[in-house]
Amino acid sequence: MFDNLSDKLQFVFQKIKGHARISEDNIKDAVRSIRIALLEADVNYKVVKLFIDNVQNRALGSEVLKSLKPDQVFIKIVNDALIEVLGEEQEETKIKSLSKGPTIIMLVGLQGSGKTTTAGKLALYLQKKKKNILLTSIDVYRPAAVDQLRMLGNSLSLDVFPLKGDGDFSEDIVSVKRASLDGSEALTIVKNSIEYAKRLAKDVVIIDTAGRLHVDEVMMQELKNITSEIQVDEILFVADAMTGQDAINEAKAFNDSLDISGIILTKLDGDARGGAALSIKHVIGKSIKFIGMGEKMENLEPFHADRMASRILGMGDIVSFVEKATEAMDEATAEKMADRVMKDGMDFNDLLNQFKMIKKMGSLGSIMKLIPGFSNFAKADVDDNRLKKVEAVITSMTPIERRRAKILNSSRKKRIAAGSGTKVSEVNKIIMQLEQMNKVLKKINKKYKHSNKVDSEMLKKILPMR
Repeated sequence: MFDNLSDKLQFVFQKIKGHARISEDNIKDAVRSIRIALLEADVNYKVVKLFIDNVQNRALGSEVLKSLKPDQVFIKIVNDALIEVLGEEQEETKIKSLSKGPTIIMLVGLQGSGKTTTAGKLALYLQKKKKNILLTSIDVYRPAAVDQLRMLGNSLSLDVFPLKGDGDFSEDIVSVKRASLDGSEALTIVKNSIEYAKRLAKDVVIIDTAGRLHVDEVMMQELKNITSEIQVDEILFVADAMTGQDAINEAKAFNDSLDISGIILTKLDGDARGGAALSIKHVIGKSIKFIGMGEKMENLEPFHADRMASRILGMGDIVSFVEKATEAMDEATAEKMADRVMKDGMDFNDLLNQFKMIKKMGSLGSIMKLIPGFSNFAKADVDDNRLKKVEAVITSMTPIERRRAKILNSSRKKRIAAGSGTKVSEVNKIIMQLEQMNKVLKKINKKYKHSNKVDSEMLKKILPMR
């Protein structure tokens, strides 16, 4: 979403870098270019003015004009100004003690913003934090809305309210369930779902509300009825970042009526201009808490202003990269593999396991954007099919061939190429890559053979997931 803005900012920084010293005229020229870039990115004009004034006032300070590396100082100034606009403090979703009852999180927003999918993503995020979640739908207007949430719940092994069928539930829970399915209003469903959550000791109830094509009084009144009688801990407005300034206007309308506690921006992996993400905190006065970076359930991440600023400036986001890597890998399995590989070298089974871990982290392009210095490579057409091709070659091998690459003669290679839909030359290339990795491992092992601990630490640095 921010590729175009990032490219233009990089161009500005390169122009500044070409000067031995920065003058007042140089800074004004750079600031003028940044202003145009922000306006073209659909950033709110008030936010643009605040941002530019902030950058210009700092950049014209004596420390910048006298700096031996003024371009680096200027980049830091722009980075700090971006963080201020995006919201300096990260406000996490707080889960209260179960003794005080379940934490109630209500997702609100217009139809099509991605509320139902976001409810599933948020549930998975909290589930990874060892929280017991109940998903609840009060969208009685959109056909199959409840069924959609049930499908998401089933894929995550989560309960979804209203429940479907009597199943194996006890009589007291069945009575709650039936009460919610007799045509009651949204408030009744919410009350029943909270009662159900208490009975099953759920930590969190996530309420997926009904959306409309536009903000209307009936919609707001329904939500006000709930918030007036139920203590809702979080009201999160789900905004489609692709809608630009409209998302900000919608958020303002909801905030005026409900006093929302935060914002979830969806579809930040799209190709829109991104102005909503840069404007919404300042205009609404409420923090962005989560961002949706893809269609998969795993593609929801907490929002950090400093990390987002780094991405926009093309400096990567190594902290997010490490977090994704940690989630994707099985630490115990990785340690066990590290010890074995240092003694016997890698085989194709090890390589296949590494590729599977990488795939869990997301596309190659999205991963490379997080690594400092690799953002420009990510903008090129990164071929995610390359991993699939390597995986196809390895899975076309027999178990003994994966363990012993040396037995791969010409006839075996032809069979593998035919089975994987590749050429023998591509099979040879993959075999050579494995041989090269093992040569490096052999050198490291020879150099540090006196210490198994050092061996493991060194291995972590060269394995794809380490």
